[in-house]
Amino acid sequence: MEQKVFVVEGRQFRTKGDYARAVHDKELIDKLRKETDLQDKAQLEKLKADLKKGTYKFMTLLEQDFRDEVDELIRNAGAGKKTSGKKGSRNAKQQGAGKSGLSPGGIDASKQSQGEPEIDDAVKEELQKRERRRKLIIAACSVAAVCCLGYFGIYTYYDYRTNSTYEALSDLRLNRLPTTAAPAPAATPQFTLDETAPEPKEVLEEFKTLLNKNQKLIGWLKIDDTNIDYPVMQTSDNEYYLDHNLNQEYDKNGSIFMDKDCDVLQPSTNFILYGHHMKSGQMFGNLDRYSSEAYYKEHPYIQFDTIYERGTYQVMYVFRSHVYSEEEIAFKYYQFIDVNSEKEFDSYMQEMAAMSYYDTGVTAEYGDQLLTLSTCDYQEKDGRFVVVAKKIAKE
Repeated sequence: MEQKVFVVEGRQFRTKGDYARAVHDKELIDKLRKETDLQDKAQLEKLKADLKKGTYKFMTLLEQDFRDEVDELIRNAGAGKKTSGKKGSRNAKQQGAGKSGLSPGGIDASKQSQGEPEIDDAVKEELQKRERRRKLIIAACSVAAVCCLGYFGIYTYYDYRTNSTYEALSDLRLNRLPTTAAPAPAATPQFTLDETAPEPKEVLEEFKTLLNKNQKLIGWLKIDDTNIDYPVMQTSDNEYYLDHNLNQEYDKNGSIFMDKDCDVLQPSTNFILYGHHMKSGQMFGNLDRYSSEAYYKEHPYIQFDTIYERGTYQVMYVFRSHVYSEEEIAFKYYQFIDVNSEKEFDSYMQEMAAMSYYDTGVTAEYGDQLLTLSTCDYQEKDGRFVVVAKKIAKE
């Protein structure tokens, strides 16, 4: 699918909505440039402070570009004043030295010629100052190095614990328990289902032991030949699993979790799963590889099994978006959980198709079960990277 690109101030925008916001920002920037004396450091400093306080409402990354421009203008203005000051100071010293008989170093020339010890004292004092500065710098660097090593150690520990935990959980789910010790018999979990549910559902055998560890388990997500092979959690608080694992321990990697408003017992139209974009590649750290069509063709299927039934999903759309304010009128994919009509469903499909990086040839119809994977994207403020798939019949 050919994607039209709009360009404003050297930045590319893919949708008409993003382009309109960029045009708004450019008009505001042009206005500020016109109202500000770009040679006046004081005015530039005030403009910088106003930008930092959020006095002006921007909607795109053009704001950061303009901030960088203002910072550069301030640096240039400051450099010009500083250079002038240095020259004046240097001339004053030279003139003062000629009138008072002092050398440029501040030593009385007559005493210097007489071999007085003031030079040695001045040199010693300067060397002592330098030595004190050197020791302070070394001490500061040592403290920084210890802090960095400590942080690296903690970071490595959490990554190791996360990998070990999820490997063990995967083995437990697939009943690949160690043969060195016989596992204790697990009690069958008991569930109290919503009385409005049409009928109770039987939990899949592979999840019963894991459910004994944490009743908030809702399923398992796996993409073949990738690191994505994780349990999926769900609770009424969408914040909790941002920094906790299945064992309910603090974990900076968090967990993959389903939006609190989704329902697997009486399936909502769309299951939305969230996960951190970790630099280590943990959780959804590598999800943005789907921005490449070649990568999609190698990984077109996603396996998401709820605790009640298995499911294979085929990728349909891949796009970037961001979190909008409540007042903004835009397609907010993270609110697409249930639909009330076929017309509403088709409208959502058209929105996502228009935003998608490439045409997969896969489409969905009203009544299909959808799966959305969402993670942070750092190309813009509050950015999100999104992969949407639909459930297909198992061959």
